[in-house]
Amino acid sequence: MPRALEPQQTPSFFVRGPSPFARLVFFSALSLALIATDSRLHYLVEVRQGFVALLHPLQLVANAPFNLYHATAEFLTAHSTLISNNRELTQQSLEQGARLQKLKDLENENEHLRTLLGASQVLAQPARLGEILHMGRDPFTHKIMVNLGSRQNIIAGQAVVDGDGVIGQVTRVFPYSSEVTLITDKDLSIPVQVERNGLRAIAFGSGRDDVLDLPYLPANVDIRKGDRLITSGIDGIYPVGLGVAEVVNIERNPDSPFALISSKPIAGVKNHRQVLLVGIPKIEPSLGTVVNRSATSRTAAQKKNRKDQPASSTPPARVPANANR
Repeated sequence: MPRALEPQQTPSFFVRGPSPFARLVFFSALSLALIATDSRLHYLVEVRQGFVALLHPLQLVANAPFNLYHATAEFLTAHSTLISNNRELTQQSLEQGARLQKLKDLENENEHLRTLLGASQVLAQPARLGEILHMGRDPFTHKIMVNLGSRQNIIAGQAVVDGDGVIGQVTRVFPYSSEVTLITDKDLSIPVQVERNGLRAIAFGSGRDDVLDLPYLPANVDIRKGDRLITSGIDGIYPVGLGVAEVVNIERNPDSPFALISSKPIAGVKNHRQVLLVGIPKIEPSLGTVVNRSATSRTAAQKKNRKDQPASSTPPARVPANANR
């Protein structure tokens, strides 16, 4: 009796690989391993910077339409608007010129007093004009990217300002760009002082766009609504006297020894694209230190000479007080 032929399966045209779920598990595990390795051992920092450098031309090509649109809009600006701005800037220039005349006299007087007191001189630090490339996309952080990087001698820690005051600080540097953390970010703080009375404090970012907090100040602190906060310069990062914020709200609770003080930043990045990256201030050695070292050296030499002289029973002759005059 003949055997029945067994049915044969038709061979599949395409060979299937691993299932989609297996691929998901594999690549998820690989991603977690790379993230853990980078956060603990920092092996991928140079690789990341290399990829950023390679993608820089693509970034320029992607931003080209917006840059072209912005240039066209500036070129087509109305003539009347330019005349109005020119008149306003001319008036401001005359007013600022009158103020600078008084400021120059105060600067000369301050320099003379510093020389007399032997205080350290703060040298003028260089600054570079940068342009904002794009804003951060993370809603929980306040960061921007500028078009200056390590190729332009930008380093982490530099202050970033505009025409009104402090914007933030450089936190990460790439070859052709830098990441700037704004002062409103919850991970950034800045030493400030009240312009009215010189009271020093530390302003912390609250994570909101228009709020800076001044915590840990006593309830009876001498701060008023409308006070202007400026940089104190004691951290060695921000130059002295730059505008930071204006006090907008003060709450005093009888049950708490601290006051709840909030302020609004003066500067911002919503209405312009240009920023200034200020170099870290350098401190010149004070003249008083040099004088003290010289005096110490002379005293040590005198003591050494006294020890080297032989002891004598004849007392030394007295020198008249006006002999060296």
